Amino acid sequence: MKMDSKRGLLVLATVAMLTLHAAPALAASASEIDRKATAALKKLYATTSEAKALAEKAKGTLVFPNIVKGGFIIGGQFGDGALRVNGTTVGYYRSVAASYGLQAGVQSFGYVLIFMDDASLAYLDKSDGWEIGSGPSIVIVDKGAAKTLPSTTLQSGVYAFIFGQKGLMAGIGLQGSKITKITPNK
Repeated sequence: MKMDSKRGLLVLATVAMLTLHAAPALAASASEIDRKATAALKKLYATTSEAKALAEKAKGTLVFPNIVKGGFIIGGQFGDGALRVNGTTVGYYRSVAASYGLQAGVQSFGYVLIFMDDASLAYLDKSDGWEIGSGPSIVIVDKGAAKTLPSTTLQSGVYAFIFGQKGLMAGIGLQGSKITKITPNK
């Protein structure tokens, strides 16, 4: 019985690694990323006015319109996004994460990182793959907290808004996600 469990874990680990390794083949084109990022921002701003107010004061906004997350004991997530400065796309990024633990299911969601200062935005640009939780301070804002967010006393370098969750995995977090600059096809 122990050997079957070990084989099962090995198979799951192999599937997860192949999925994460195949991620570049699943990459979207630049125009597709831009189109989806624009639609995601419109939807987020329509439902969360605080996100729009922060974005208007931000130095940059990194939009990941669709992250797909799945796993059974071993999990992974993947998605491409666009960095916008003054409403114009200035770069493309990939968010990838792997996890291990008691988990099962499939989920999709989007998230937006709003960079409030030059130092946080510069860190994204000069880092060779930014792992969330190891760089600038990030505040994850849920809908309840967003209603009371005092925009005149912002202290964090980056604010994160998660939206559009669909699927069967309970809970969601960005800790451990790695963000890397990419060059998609036009």
